[in-house]
Amino acid sequence: MRAEKQLLTKEYATRLNASPFFIVVGYQGLKVAHMTELRQRLQKAGAEVHVVKNSIFRIAAKEAGVGELNGALAGQMAVVTGQKDISAAAKTLKNFAAEFDRLKLKFGYLNNQRLETAAIMALADLPGLDVLRAKILGLLVAPATKLAVLINTPASQLVQVIKAKSEKS
Repeated sequence: MRAEKQLLTKEYATRLNASPFFIVVGYQGLKVAHMTELRQRLQKAGAEVHVVKNSIFRIAAKEAGVGELNGALAGQMAVVTGQKDISAAAKTLKNFAAEFDRLKLKFGYLNNQRLETAAIMALADLPGLDVLRAKILGLLVAPATKLAVLINTPASQLVQVIKAKSEKS
């Protein structure tokens, strides 16, 4: 393998090891302006897309310990990686694919577990990580709030009775 290809393979292997997930998409037929738009949208979601040659990516994935890709790499493809949550990137890809039907989700990996297209679409339908955290926090705080209301209810009723008695006198 030539030195340039070895360097690219090493770069992609490093990128795959640094990211908890990656999603492989087919982009055949997309124009440069559309790819630029996709890059900008993914950047807002904390992810990035890179066009990669299939043979180089196959070697990089093997070096990164992803496992056998079983001939899933065919045609023009790009790889989406990121440091944040996968659902934001998947949601961006799903919305973009709905607008420009040239983008095709192929498969992905999350923590070395293969995800098919249906699983990626299910992740896209999940709320964002911040929303999930807020819901969990709300569930944790709700019982404490109800307890505080229940504790304060007899005291407030007693105050109302005393106030009514004093107004009567």
